[in-house]
Amino acid sequence: VPMVAPGNVQVHVINSTLAKVHWDPVPLKTVRGHLQGYKVYYWKVQSLSRRSRRHIEKKILTFRGNKTFGMLPGLEPYSSYKLNVRVVNGKGEGPASPDKAFKTPEGVPSSPSFLKITNPTLDSLTLEWGSPTHPNGVLTSYILKFQPINNTHELGPLVEIRIPANESSLILKNLNYSTRYKFYFNAQTSVGSGSQITEEAVTIMDE
Repeated sequence: VPMVAPGNVQVHVINSTLAKVHWDPVPLKTVRGHLQGYKVYYWKVQSLSRRSRRHIEKKILTFRGNKTFGMLPGLEPYSSYKLNVRVVNGKGEGPASPDKAFKTPEGVPSSPSFLKITNPTLDSLTLEWGSPTHPNGVLTSYILKFQPINNTHELGPLVEIRIPANESSLILKNLNYSTRYKFYFNAQTSVGSGSQITEEAVTIMDE
C-alpha cells in the first residue's frame, strides 16, 4: 500500500452546504504501485445549534487519478466537520493525513415543525407552533402573515407580524367575527427566511 499521506490539506468553505478541499500530491515513488486516486473521508462532529453528539457516520468521496482538489457537497449548515485525505493504489489506501477541522456557516431554517390554531372566539385565535427540526443556525425571529378569505375565496389584505424567536404561541386579537383566515408562517436566521407552513382557521359566528 502507499507509504505516505497527502500533505498541506486545506479546506475552503464555499457556502453552508459546500466546501472545497485541496491537498499536495504524494511523490509518485511513495505510491508503490499504480496511482488510482485520492479518497477524502469526512464526517460531521456536531451541529452548532444543538450540542447533541450522535453516532458519527463517516462519508467517503473518491477522486480519480492525480487530482489535487475535490468538492464536498451536501454538507449540513451551521455544523463542525473534520476530514482527512488518503492516496489509493491497486492494493489499497495509504495512511490518512492529519484530521482537518472546518465549520459550515448558517443557512436558512427548515419550516416550523407544526402550526396549530385553537380557541376561536368572536375576534381572536390562538396560534401555537414548534421550532424547525433543522434550524441550520441561530433563529432570529418568526414571521407570521395572515389574510381574510371571503365567501368567494378572494383574499383580503395581508398582515405581517414579526415574532421573537423564543416565543411558541400568540393570541391574535381584533379579528373579524365569522371570518376564515389563511396563515403563512416561517422561521428566520440571519441568512434569511426558511420555507413556510400554511394553515387556515375561522373565528366563531356568535357566542
